Amino acid sequence: MTTALLIIDVQNAIIAGKASAQRQPELEAALDQTVFRLQALKQKAHQANVPVVLIQHDGDKGHRLEKDTPGWELRPEIAATGTDILVHKKYSDSFLETELADRLKDHGITHLITGGCMTQFCVDTTVRRAISLGYDITLIADGHITGDSDTLLYTDIIRHHNETLDGFGTGSASVTVTPSSEISF
Repeated sequence: MTTALLIIDVQNAIIAGKASAQRQPELEAALDQTVFRLQALKQKAHQANVPVVLIQHDGDKGHRLEKDTPGWELRPEIAATGTDILVHKKYSDSFLETELADRLKDHGITHLITGGCMTQFCVDTTVRRAISLGYDITLIADGHITGDSDTLLYTDIIRHHNETLDGFGTGSASVTVTPSSEISF
């Protein structure tokens, strides 16, 4: 099994306005901690010569992730360096109308260690699509984040997805949810 680290949509404005004014500072702090953990995994991957794939959402005009705006840029802690593979997308599914599958195939990747933003949208959709394409997934339990919804706090959404996706699979491919501290390359 050949592994890659897949980091989805860790962009400057990814959670802008995704919590109430009172809760937004807590959400921003939680994002910073998630980015810190993803950055550490990215460094470990580089040290082990494991490919790092970064997904960047290209939002439409007026979207908080509008292409070529400061909010669209990847967080500096995660930004592409050296041999990192950068894939642009327009949909929640990182595979839909992108070169992701081809780039993974080029590197013989069969296992994705995955984290990023937003849990119930791009992370969930990409994980489920990857499983249907035959990739094994390690979802980083503390390596994905989202904003609050109208009815759930971001912590509840993350917890729900970790429970729901752990063990999810089709055929021989499956998802394992693992804390970042237990992931090695």
